[in-house]
Amino acid sequence: MSNKEKIKVGFIGLGGRGSGVCSDTFADMVDMDVEIAAICDFFEDRVNTIAEKLVGKNIPKPFCTTNYKELLEQDVDAVVILSSWSTHIDIAIEAMEKGIYVGLEVGGVYAMNDCWRLIEAHERTGSQLMFLENCCYGQRELMALRMFREGVFGEVVHCSGSYSHDLRSEITDGKEKKHYRLGNYINRNCDTYPSHDVGPMMKILDINNGNRFVTLSSFASCAKGLKDYIKRHKEPDDPLQMLEFKQGDVITTVITCANGETIQLTLDTTLPRFYSREFTVRGTKGSYFGLCDAVFLEGEHDEFEGSSKGHNLYKNGNEFANRYCHPLWHNYTPRGGHGGMDWHVFRAFVESAKKNARPPIDVYDAASIMCLTVLSEQSIAKGGAPMDVPDFTRGKWYQRKDIDFDNPYNLDRQYPLAEYVF
Repeated sequence: MSNKEKIKVGFIGLGGRGSGVCSDTFADMVDMDVEIAAICDFFEDRVNTIAEKLVGKNIPKPFCTTNYKELLEQDVDAVVILSSWSTHIDIAIEAMEKGIYVGLEVGGVYAMNDCWRLIEAHERTGSQLMFLENCCYGQRELMALRMFREGVFGEVVHCSGSYSHDLRSEITDGKEKKHYRLGNYINRNCDTYPSHDVGPMMKILDINNGNRFVTLSSFASCAKGLKDYIKRHKEPDDPLQMLEFKQGDVITTVITCANGETIQLTLDTTLPRFYSREFTVRGTKGSYFGLCDAVFLEGEHDEFEGSSKGHNLYKNGNEFANRYCHPLWHNYTPRGGHGGMDWHVFRAFVESAKKNARPPIDVYDAASIMCLTVLSEQSIAKGGAPMDVPDFTRGKWYQRKDIDFDNPYNLDRQYPLAEYVF
């Protein structure tokens, strides 16, 4: 296993997400162990803008191109793919075939075969891929992970969460903003974006490391939100007025796991509301409720607290965040976007790429998350029928022996040696 002091990184996709990741988060790592070697976007103006920002920060101008294939021919150790969802798989596979360490931004796939293509590319080439789900490194998510691992919640039997984010303006301005969500909401009806909610749950439930997803059932409400928004906010002659949307306003998904736990996911992006991921962990001794940032522990709290009987549990999470602060958040001043979790996920990527080691959120995790989009689409089309979730590890989920426990950003459980069967 190699161990480089500094890696050369390329960036593909410089839109709203990619521009900040490259010119802010990774730019702050240039004095540490990163060289921004190459940048790419289909739109040349984006490339020029980021190049100028980097030079303005006294960072050498990287190789610039509008063709990702040219970037992959450059001398880069790793590549971060931040382009549109439909391009993720092909670019990732081409990079892995060239021996480049891949960081893949989140999003679902459009066909189940794409997940298998990704797995087969990894197994054929030995190249690694990290799925860049930043919410796995959120402060409250890691607090809950530590509390569970220390037995505070007892045995966890159910997790739930959502991607609840009013995206009506972003979606309907998709043409002007060069964004691909509009096309997805016109043509698809599924959980297009499951990773923010399910990613942190996977680590608590040991998915692909002693547990796995077994079945999925999804249900969609009717689609009224975007049509109503367009009618009230766009000009009468705007072409959007003629559109019909397949995407239901609220998508509800239930997943069953091999060890008996259940998961509920909600996609809620086309109705007026506040932002929330509603991350919730339910155990035999206690629970965490992300919507109100509250911990409830048996023997410590009363079921009617919040009324006149006791103190209000609403937002008592800070008390437990101090008591069960995850090491990554101890004495950490948030940086890098999204409250500080962006910095952690990208540092996890860099640390893994430097060693060319298995990352904390690997290719099997990526496939297990991305496939949920396709399965939810199929389930909804069949009236909520249960769909089998593939085992992308081909049986290795029961006993993983390739986890890099020396990585300070590792999120997987290390089982006692006696629990492994050799």
